[in-house]
Parts: sequence; structure tokens; C-alpha cells
Amino acid sequence: MSFTSRLKKQIFIQAQRVVPHHPLSRVVGKLAASENPIIKNTVIQAFKAQYGIDMSIAEQSNALKFKSFNEFFTRSLKQGVRSIDVDPTSIVSPADGAISQLGKIEAGDIFQAKGQSFSVEKLIADPQLAEPFKNGQFATVYLSPKDYHRVHMPFAGTLTETLYVPGELFSVNQTTAENIPGLFARNERMVCLFDTELGRMAVVLVGAMIVAGIETVATGKVKPTGRLELNQHALSLEKGAELGRFYLGSTAVILFEQDKMAWDTAFKANSVVVMGEALGHTI
Repeated sequence: MSFTSRLKKQIFIQAQRVVPHHPLSRVVGKLAASENPIIKNTVIQAFKAQYGIDMSIAEQSNALKFKSFNEFFTRSLKQGVRSIDVDPTSIVSPADGAISQLGKIEAGDIFQAKGQSFSVEKLIADPQLAEPFKNGQFATVYLSPKDYHRVHMPFAGTLTETLYVPGELFSVNQTTAENIPGLFARNERMVCLFDTELGRMAVVLVGAMIVAGIETVATGKVKPTGRLELNQHALSLEKGAELGRFYLGSTAVILFEQDKMAWDTAFKANSVVVMGEALGHTI
């Protein structure tokens, strides 16, 4: 890597340390929610041009028909564009995006990137709720700005708890993952916990810089309170059912118990995935 590239990376990382994450995200959130035609059309067109958004797969292909940028960003897909793997033993990708990392949780630690890891206990923020996953399996899926931003069930289960965890809002791209220790266990997140045929499963929706919100089918859009909030549920969801969505890009972390499933060896860091694609199978 050239000196210029290294310098740019360091400036990017240091800038994130001093930028006021939450005030910035609130400002962006108001802009993204605006239904003023001039504001929302300008933002949508600029975003489409910057990231090359493919509207041909969206249920509403005319981006300017959406009431707000938020509605555009969380757009639904055309029927049949994504199919859920039908093998009853398969575990599927919860979202369109790319694998950041996947593999075994080693002695309670989840590998993040290049010498960085974090504990499953810190990620879930509750020792008792984290216990079943300490030697299990994990997969981290990064949703880039151009991706479809709804998160779906990787395996059928009953949602039993959601735990909102306040935190910071660093970017979750690869550069930040390689340079910010414990990134996914530091950012604001919503932990969703399930009972399944495989035992316990978790899907953790991790917030990021300028993400204007996280929403789940059980809680609605999360209203940050600055404190842990645990809620009980009894909501059954089939594999592939919508679980939640991000208002701007972020990351989903999937967790399973030990000796319950295995990831397909074809997948590794940076593998591109689509929602519903089989990532692994029960064992």
C-alpha cells in the first residue's frame, strides 16, 4: 500500500473518532425522512448516481415515486427476484451484501478482521443470553449502500427476546473493521434472539455512522434511549421472512450454538451473497 493510501486510511479512521456520531446521524435522519419533493428527489438522484443503484429489481422501479429517501432506501424487491433455498437443512443469507467474516467462535471470541476480535458476551451485552454461543458459529454480513436493506431470517425460529444496546456509530466498512477494536460490539445494535430446531440463534443488527435507524418486525423503528432495553416476544418467523431493516447501510451478525451447523466452505471473507442463498447446513 502506498504512503498516500495509508495516509488517507488514517485520516478516515481518525476523523471517525472526533465526529459527533449521534448528532450527525440525527441530522441525516431528518433529511432522509423528508417528504419535500425537492429535497428527497435531489438526495435520491445523487445517491443513485454515486452508488449505481439497480432499480430494475425493485418492486417500484421509479426511484422518484418514493415519498422519502428512507422509503426509497428500504425499498422492497420484485416478486421472484430473490428465492429462499428450499432445503429444510439450509441456513441462508439474511441479506444482500458481502461476507465480512465467518467461522467458529473461539473461546467466546468472534474474529473481526486482521488481528481484531471481540467477545460474543460484549456483542450481546448480556452474559446469560450470550452463553449458548460461546463456542458456536458466526457469520458477519456487510450491507453496502447499494444493497437491498431488509434483513431476513436465516433459519426458522421463534423470536423470544430483543435487546437494544446503545453504543457508538463508527462506519462498518472493511477499513474501519481492520482498525477499530471491537467495532461490532461498540456500535449501537439490536440483538434478536430465537428458539429454533437447532437451539438458540441470534441475529444482531449493527448500526453505523449516519445510519438513520434500525427497525424490526417486533419492535418497529428503534428509538435510541441511551440504555439497555430488553423485551420479551413470542413471534414465529419462517426461514426467509423479513426480520428488520436498516435506514442506511450496516451489518448483520448471525450466531448459532456449537455443533449445530456448518458453513459452506465456498464462502469466505469478501464473498458476495444474496438474501435467501444457502450459506450453510445443519449437522
